[in-house]
Amino acid sequence: MFGYFTKRLIQIVVVLWAVSVLVFVMMSFTGDPTYMMVPLDATEEQIAQARRLLGLDDSHLVQYGHFLSSLVRGDFGRSFVFRQPAMQLILERLPATLEIVILAMAIALVVAIPLGVYAGASPERASSQAVMAGSLVGISLPGFWLGMVLIYVFAVKFQLVPSSGRGPTQEWLGLRVSFLSWKGFRHLILPALTLSVGTLAILIRIIRAEMMEVMKQDYIKFARAKGADRRGVLFKHGLKNALIPLVTVFGLMMGDLIAFATLTRPFSRGRASASSWSTRSIAATGR
Repeated sequence: MFGYFTKRLIQIVVVLWAVSVLVFVMMSFTGDPTYMMVPLDATEEQIAQARRLLGLDDSHLVQYGHFLSSLVRGDFGRSFVFRQPAMQLILERLPATLEIVILAMAIALVVAIPLGVYAGASPERASSQAVMAGSLVGISLPGFWLGMVLIYVFAVKFQLVPSSGRGPTQEWLGLRVSFLSWKGFRHLILPALTLSVGTLAILIRIIRAEMMEVMKQDYIKFARAKGADRRGVLFKHGLKNALIPLVTVFGLMMGDLIAFATLTRPFSRGRASASSWSTRSIAATGR
């Protein structure tokens, strides 16, 4: 057991190191952020001084060493766009992302469970095949494209929901959240729907596969032999056991949704990540 734990721990360290290298390399290719910080009429001496203060005149190996040591200390640097520490900026904007993710997962679960159970209980029916075809379409749709389509249809064309922004926020458990008011909740609808489509489609296929496997088990046949009604067999005996693998998948999908929300939010309500990308907010080591 100790050997297995040690092996997994080493794997985690190696993966985190590889991710840090990949992130640093990708950020290094975004260009020189010095020109975004100095005035347009800055001289070459002023630009060189700014690069020296940021540590950008060091070799990439030295810059990576400073970058890695800062990460270990929990120092994410300071955003020159928002004029505040990066960690503080992340913590301030994180509730907005979590609101979308939680609502998206709730939508996905509410829709996917009944559809997955139905498709798994009667896989030969045409309606079940239609559900599976719809899930395939949902998996194939690019989230950023779907977000723009939803904005055009529901926000621009019919003006049912806002197209951007977060809406009014209220303090709840020390966090600024927007879902407590209807006006703020309306701003969550489009990004949450955009995020939920892909997750919903995957969950339908997972639940269907598990239901088809569970319905072949002996305890299901025994429940039917006892005269249990079809709905009771499906939801009391079948679904209860089919949802066990879903717990693991649920945890993995939460991480994916948080990551994918970074791509979805710039088209709806979030701007922090987009601003960082467009202004080349890289990890400058400083001096």
